[in-house]
Amino acid sequence: MDLRFVLDPDLTTELREQLVALWVDVTNAGGAVGFVAPVTADEVRPVAESTLAAVADGPDRLLAGYEDDRLVAVLVIADNRFHLKTHWRVLKRVMVHPDTQGRGYGAALMREAERVARTAAVEALHVTVRDGLGLDRFYRRLGYREIGRLPAALRLSPTDSRDEILMWLDLPEQS
Repeated sequence: MDLRFVLDPDLTTELREQLVALWVDVTNAGGAVGFVAPVTADEVRPVAESTLAAVADGPDRLLAGYEDDRLVAVLVIADNRFHLKTHWRVLKRVMVHPDTQGRGYGAALMREAERVARTAAVEALHVTVRDGLGLDRFYRRLGYREIGRLPAALRLSPTDSRDEILMWLDLPEQS
């Protein structure tokens, strides 16, 4: 696997555009990252800019995965912004480019997020998953467990509502 990770890369104009393009490609391939296909860069860009503002201004962190110089994987390690929740983080916008699927990049991205979290003395990670796509199976294989569901919380269309699955991974201290 030739995947190289960078934590908090410089948020250049080029990286911002690569992130938007990745987000569009993931969504249009059926990925569940906040939009419903088909989607355009113009639709994604405002959400991406808001997401990146929370990284640039802190306290969120961006984890980027590169295959050579190409951005192929990304996630945001989001701070809870509440003093009683400083011991855990939320993983958001977990994306792996569709044409790299099956290479283990998704699992590698998640393992790197665990490593980063442990380095920061974070005790647990939380991720939400759109039901109906089998994504919960992926997270279960990585040790996450379902801790709840918000029934019909995601309205994809007037006739398609999906549960939002809440998944949790404890990060015990490693010896």
